[in-house]
Amino acid sequence: MRPAYLSAARALQFGREWAVEGDQRRALGAYGEALSVLRALPPERTRDVLLAHTHLAFYQTLVLGGGDAQEHLHLGVSYARSTRDPLARAIAEECLSGLDVAL
Repeated sequence: MRPAYLSAARALQFGREWAVEGDQRRALGAYGEALSVLRALPPERTRDVLLAHTHLAFYQTLVLGGGDAQEHLHLGVSYARSTRDPLARAIAEECLSGLDVAL
């Protein structure tokens, strides 16, 4: 199971790097790869923290490109709340800050 977490984390990292470089297509592909790996794993805190980060990164990338990202925001915030991961919660707060919604 550990290699799956590393694979998902690596895909998330590459996705973030490509998003910063402006390559939305590659970033979204990497996030999709991370999600498919994580969804195949049994529920566990590590998986849920990575799901929070991945969904929130998906949201941030889609919003910058003008895409519909509400489902990713909803899921990312939900995972951030349930895991109580401080970084995921901070990212979720940042994503929600422009929407007049509180975490």
